Amino acid sequence: MELFIIIVLFVVLAEVTYLTARTAWRSPMRKQTNPVFVDTSVLIDGRIIAVAESGFISSELQIPRSVIGELQFLADHADNEKRARARHGLDVVSELQHMEGLNISIFQDGSKAEEGVDERLLKLAKQYHGSICTIDYNLNKVAVVEGIKVLNVNELTKSLRMAYLPGERMLLELTQKGQDNHQAIGHLGDGTMVVVEHANNYIGQTVEIEFIRSLQTAAGKMMFARRVETASEPRQAKPKTDGRKPVENVTVAVPSKRRVQPRDQQKTEQRQNQPQQQRSRKSPRVRSSKNTEAALIDLVNKQ
Repeated sequence: MELFIIIVLFVVLAEVTYLTARTAWRSPMRKQTNPVFVDTSVLIDGRIIAVAESGFISSELQIPRSVIGELQFLADHADNEKRARARHGLDVVSELQHMEGLNISIFQDGSKAEEGVDERLLKLAKQYHGSICTIDYNLNKVAVVEGIKVLNVNELTKSLRMAYLPGERMLLELTQKGQDNHQAIGHLGDGTMVVVEHANNYIGQTVEIEFIRSLQTAAGKMMFARRVETASEPRQAKPKTDGRKPVENVTVAVPSKRRVQPRDQQKTEQRQNQPQQQRSRKSPRVRSSKNTEAALIDLVNKQ
């Protein structure tokens, strides 16, 4: 009886061990993903580092040894410009290898591809049911024809860029007031917030705007614009002119006393030419009036 109990326990333990191992083997964590073969152009470009740091690459990156061999050949035998770019590509490979959370390895396919690196990448992608990461336009087209999935960094950048560039115009509905009193806010179809300057009086209306600049932040993207004045809006009337310069108002000072006539002036000169004795006989009152009249004549002549 004891021997029978021991045998039953061994059978139960073996079955439990088998079921546990089978469950762990079929776990989704052990599911193999399709590899991504990296092209030379992507390593020289270097933007794959930012994409990898963002965590969007979940597949295993495979860098063929033939790709590294091509970078080494360019770094040793090309001109100065290509040599610098090839060395930058080798630095990108080293940086990717030291990046945490990224599954990357060197695929040993030989240091040199006799048929060419592009043909070798197409062959590896077909053989291992993987995809190609490249920015080469011709390789991209050939891979699409061959039915191979392509991860193009240029297409990713194009899809993430701003929908509208500074200087472009569009019709936008203003929905709310901005942070400043003169600002109004609208939103694009993708949810991008647009701040329109000097448009607080047009909230609730659809106006034509012209984009001025854009701002990309960690929280999202924001665009600034100004309202475009239409021809139907009333404008302040300007005074019509006939091409002549307007004449300013000129104030002329006119003496309150009458102008001295030439005949009176002759009589005054005759009186002034009389002998000193005859003039001395006149009264002081007449002498003072003559002096006042002469001073007035001088003032009028000067004017």
